[in-house]
Amino acid sequence: MTRLDITRQQILAFRRRVGGLDQRLRPGRQSIRQAAWAGLQDSMPRAALLSLHARVEGTEPTALDDPSLVQLWGPRYSVFVVAARDQAVFSLGRMPDAGAKKRLAEALTARLATVLDGRELPIRETARALGESHNMLRYATLTGRILIRWDGARQPLIRVTSPPNVDPSRTRLDLARRYVRVYGPTTPDAFVRWAGIDRRQGLATFESLRKELAAVRTPMGDAWILAEDEPAFRADAGPVAPARLLPSGDAYTLLQGRDRELLVAERERRDSLWTSRVWPGAVLVDGDIVGIWRRSQHHLTIEAWRPLSRAARTVVEAEAASLPLPGIDRAITVRWEG
Repeated sequence: MTRLDITRQQILAFRRRVGGLDQRLRPGRQSIRQAAWAGLQDSMPRAALLSLHARVEGTEPTALDDPSLVQLWGPRYSVFVVAARDQAVFSLGRMPDAGAKKRLAEALTARLATVLDGRELPIRETARALGESHNMLRYATLTGRILIRWDGARQPLIRVTSPPNVDPSRTRLDLARRYVRVYGPTTPDAFVRWAGIDRRQGLATFESLRKELAAVRTPMGDAWILAEDEPAFRADAGPVAPARLLPSGDAYTLLQGRDRELLVAERERRDSLWTSRVWPGAVLVDGDIVGIWRRSQHHLTIEAWRPLSRAARTVVEAEAASLPLPGIDRAITVRWEG
């Protein structure tokens, strides 16, 4: 099989471009859906909001209240924000065809529907009514009927929706297709890790998608892309954004294994970005990750990995000042380290 050779620069340029990080998308629900094409992880409070802000013009502090978005336990049972019309893709798309996990998910959902009876209640209260651990309720999300609402300040609220009228096998393929689009070039094993699904199921899904894929060779080894994306990988890189502040768990940095080496070459830098505890955010300047950032209320601390020009610091500080943070009524202050 002939494989297209793709360089690190081509891969990162494609991922930024497809992820809306080189140029923000115009305001609107279609742009919001495009920004959330592989989901916006929201395990850290307001992370999804900041990921949206990095990609869509005019993102307001209330953007996640848009009815075109929903919040659920998505890949690896982490909190995700996705387009409402894609709810089944990120939930039912991870459901096994049979077995104990499928039976558990269906039984939990049936019990939740009875207890909630059309209401939205705090998850701990709901779990007590069921006599279950609140963490156990996450498995019910696989049925495609469970949504949550969480802003980081209080415990999540949980509700049950109508059953999705879709073919589960099609949602599974769509989930894999979205993953390859946003994270490609990639491999079947990487898809399994990202989705947090049974390996046999994941590999079978990837195999079913094979006719839509093209084989490529990357600095990390052999991998796959969507065949329709090959011209975009071959295209010359366009203008890049002067600065973006990506939150913890942003899709651009939500990587495992050697994919992390592709994004950040130096081992010590990788250890500071992907820590064993809570990940910091990533500072993107002219298309490269040049440091990490953390925030406490209106104070933002940036650790630069290399000296930055005054102009570069100015655009980063402007990006910080534009962050749409709810409940912050003071200007963001930036402190530089390194």
